[in-house]
Amino acid sequence: MDRSVTDAELAALAAYLSQFVTPHKLSLMDAVLAQRTRYLTVVLEDIDKPYNAAAVLRTCDGFGVQDVHVIQNVRHLYFSNHVTQGAERWVTTHFYREPDGHNTAHCYAALREQGYRIAATSLRPGSVPLHELDLAQPTALVFGLEESGLSDEAHDSADIHITIPMFGFTQSFNLSVSAAICLYELTRQLHATAIDWRLDSATRTAIKVTWLQERIQGGDALARRYLAGDSS
Repeated sequence: MDRSVTDAELAALAAYLSQFVTPHKLSLMDAVLAQRTRYLTVVLEDIDKPYNAAAVLRTCDGFGVQDVHVIQNVRHLYFSNHVTQGAERWVTTHFYREPDGHNTAHCYAALREQGYRIAATSLRPGSVPLHELDLAQPTALVFGLEESGLSDEAHDSADIHITIPMFGFTQSFNLSVSAAICLYELTRQLHATAIDWRLDSATRTAIKVTWLQERIQGGDALARRYLAGDSS
């Protein structure tokens, strides 16, 4: 959309666009949105394997996590559509790729401004076991390269360090496996609390409009015409 719209306009636009998709698809969108959250979010720092990153995107969709933040200091990541299975259409992806190379700092600052605590995945001593992580505050989970982990900046600037307890010879899981374990455990915990982790009504409507625009052929043009007063 070319201009900001009010919550009432978004609601009316969602109702207008809904006529162009099947009742089954609408019902599915509403059911998925009812379980979506921004209380947890995922951050990927300089990931260099598109297939693994795509699997993380698919995992986020599967566990109802709406946002993925992608830090690109030295690597330009793209997602493998073959692996995402369409998850890129349903998850909101935020890229940090300013040429100054300080994108980890930019991402952390943006997340903190939104009220997130930064939880860096780590193998260093003193890291909190995943199942002991306190979810009293919205939390951003930060993942790095499988071989070398997070940059020193991403690790040292985090608010807390977490680790997945392991009992074998290997010291780390595959990126997508780590993300899946973390999101399964934390969404399980979150859903069992009294925390208001769901999206508010206005946010659900805004995301629904985005989904509808992407699902409908010519959806962007339809939305622009409707907001301009032409709903013919």
